[in-house]
Amino acid sequence: MAHPEFTCSVSVQHLPAQSDPKQQLYAFAYTVTIRNTGDIMAQLVARHWIITDAEDHRQEVRGLAVVGHQPVLKPGEHFEYTSWTRIATPHGTMRGTFLCMTDDAEPFDAPVPEFALTLASALH
Repeated sequence: MAHPEFTCSVSVQHLPAQSDPKQQLYAFAYTVTIRNTGDIMAQLVARHWIITDAEDHRQEVRGLAVVGHQPVLKPGEHFEYTSWTRIATPHGTMRGTFLCMTDDAEPFDAPVPEFALTLASALH
């Protein structure tokens, strides 16, 4: 039986040039790597992000594609992209789900485990 599976990993970087602490705006870039760890070809179709700041304010972002792409990945292939977000506190979290589809139009989710959005200086 064919098994579709995408595995996601993320790295985060603070963007000081796009941040303005006086305005309570803290910007972070995140690079997502999506790897087809299943045994059939599948396509990433849509995304759903939940972004939470330190004061528990939540933003939900939904949309088709990632940075204008809906990559089709064969087993073993990966797709990487970088995007960014802003929150009102120096640290917060993000987690999400990619909606994916097999060639047979069988939908499946690829979860993105929660990751931290954190200013290094905010940890001290």
